[in-house]
Amino acid sequence: MFVFAAVVTFEKKNMKSINSKAFLADKAKGAGSIRSVLQTISAPGPQEVLIRVKAAAFNYREVMIIESGIYPLPVKETFIPLADGVGEIVAVGEEVTSFKAGDRVAAMMFPYWQSGPFQAEFSRQLGGALDGMLTEYKVLPAAGVVRIPDHLSYVEAAAYPCAGVTAWNALFGGAGLLPGQTVLTLGTGGVAMMALQFAKAAGARVIATSSTTEKMEFLRKLGADDVINYKEHPEWHKEVKALTSGRGADHVIEIGGGGTMAQSVKSVYLTGEISLIGTMAAGDPLMNLNMLLTTAATIRVIAAGHRGHQQAMNSAVALHKLRPIIDSVFPFNEAPEAYRYYLKGKYQGKVVVSME
Repeated sequence: MFVFAAVVTFEKKNMKSINSKAFLADKAKGAGSIRSVLQTISAPGPQEVLIRVKAAAFNYREVMIIESGIYPLPVKETFIPLADGVGEIVAVGEEVTSFKAGDRVAAMMFPYWQSGPFQAEFSRQLGGALDGMLTEYKVLPAAGVVRIPDHLSYVEAAAYPCAGVTAWNALFGGAGLLPGQTVLTLGTGGVAMMALQFAKAAGARVIATSSTTEKMEFLRKLGADDVINYKEHPEWHKEVKALTSGRGADHVIEIGGGGTMAQSVKSVYLTGEISLIGTMAAGDPLMNLNMLLTTAATIRVIAAGHRGHQQAMNSAVALHKLRPIIDSVFPFNEAPEAYRYYLKGKYQGKVVVSME
């Protein structure tokens, strides 16, 4: 068991750094590349905070980066994985006034994206171009963290920064979801479940798709109003239209990519919105562009979200006392096993690594 005393260390004026255990991974080298290392963490700079990480969580992006290396944003060849991470601030830089030691915070996936449309200069992200949160201690810009809701444990709070912010941006970052509108979610992945949770809290109707009776029942328990088995109904867009009296869904949370996009276009309301988030479904990556001319819907490509999105999401989570679905929690020293479990794809909810 590795033990550190960060606060005590930095109170000693002659000490400028502490040791921190972390896990490294190599881009496109697979699960076998994940190994533990001991790193030196410097004291936070004037506008930085030092966080003792309490929990971190997996997202599908980790599979894309570590297994195939096919990821749309910059990634270092060797890096500390995981964009989802929360913890307690143990030291702040001399110019930081918005946080203090003891504050419970979550890291932002894009720590330099504060507001406005996504730009290339914001593309450095935790667990990719920047080292991530699978570490005992982490120094981040003070502008790159936000407070977490008081009612959430660290394990629960770790579920929201990536998948939650992505779902929030998808639903509220564009035209904005309204009560009574219909949201279509695909599958039982992290973003889909977060979107279901937020949509129901906002007073919307949710139609979900899945492939098994067990998963369909799981989605109903989460609050889905209607669930479509896409294996029994391979042309599931027809079911969506039937359930909406031919109108279609106002918002589609599109995580399948080439395998599902054509049906999402057929499922959306004429002037609705499709949030394009992932490429998880097998299928032809090319779609007949003429199909896009059959709709006046807006298609938005979603890359998580900015500071304002994350703060708004946390406010809603706190107001409605929402909690995420946690599939399993692994201790920090079993992080490689946690990743291998995640790779199997059998989870229903978030897979979290706890440092407590």
